Amino acid sequence: MSAILETQIPGYKVKRGKVRDVYDLGEKLLIVASDRISAFDAVMPNGIPDKGIILTQISNFWFKFLKDVCPNHLLATEINHFPKDLLPFAEQLVGRSVIARKADVIPVECVVRGYLAGGGWKEYQQTGSVSGIKLPAGMQLCQKLPEPIFTPSTKAAVGHDEPISFAQISQQIGKDMALRLQELSLTLYNTAAEYARDLGIIIADTKFEFGVTSDGQLIVIDEVLTPDSSRFWPADQYKVGRDQPSFDKQYVRNYLETTAWNKQPPAPALPADVVHHTRAKYMEAFERLTGQQYHRPQA
Repeated sequence: MSAILETQIPGYKVKRGKVRDVYDLGEKLLIVASDRISAFDAVMPNGIPDKGIILTQISNFWFKFLKDVCPNHLLATEINHFPKDLLPFAEQLVGRSVIARKADVIPVECVVRGYLAGGGWKEYQQTGSVSGIKLPAGMQLCQKLPEPIFTPSTKAAVGHDEPISFAQISQQIGKDMALRLQELSLTLYNTAAEYARDLGIIIADTKFEFGVTSDGQLIVIDEVLTPDSSRFWPADQYKVGRDQPSFDKQYVRNYLETTAWNKQPPAPALPADVVHHTRAKYMEAFERLTGQQYHRPQA
């Protein structure tokens, strides 16, 4: 089983991100999730087979589940509803692509944290705060926060996203928009976290991206609550004060921490066992969240 690292759809202008290939269809976008995987802002030279399909299907599930909280960019998720000139490329597209509305991207990563982990934990150890939000003293690694917090970051075109305070994003995009993003992000997170907790999954943190359509509607874009944009922990193994087993690419990050790689490109290839284990974690997240068994779709 091979990974699709890059798609090729001739005749359309394409922008390639760390994971997604975005084709400009004129009034709409074709968004294709490749099997590339990134960690520490670098893309690994080998991918995770089916990762793009699993990510897309998880996102589509959440977009549908959360559509009453906030509208989103989805127009079509099944290839038989795509423009006919894309059908010859079905092998590259099936299961891993959507037709989406165009929107002006708001240049803020809308991060919500329900637990103290990752960069938030590192910042708390140094300052007792996360993104300018003062937290109680004496908190431990992976401890649940008194309530979820909105901790936005810059949306960097290249390099690392950097934490930014609410006051700073208010200056950047206006206080009214900042308040809307904060409220929407927290509501989306709380709604999803409650659902996932009933299935034995803790959503420790996640990030959302938003855009404004040509008719002025604020919508959720990109991806929602996937293992690439979130930390998912099994609730039955949760224990405060240590790193948690996870359903996300933390397994890849943890492996890379054991290598001599300096976290600068080029990134090292992932061993076969890391690829296999990571794919299994993504599949488990899909199956537990959606209640469906994963089957690779056929073109």
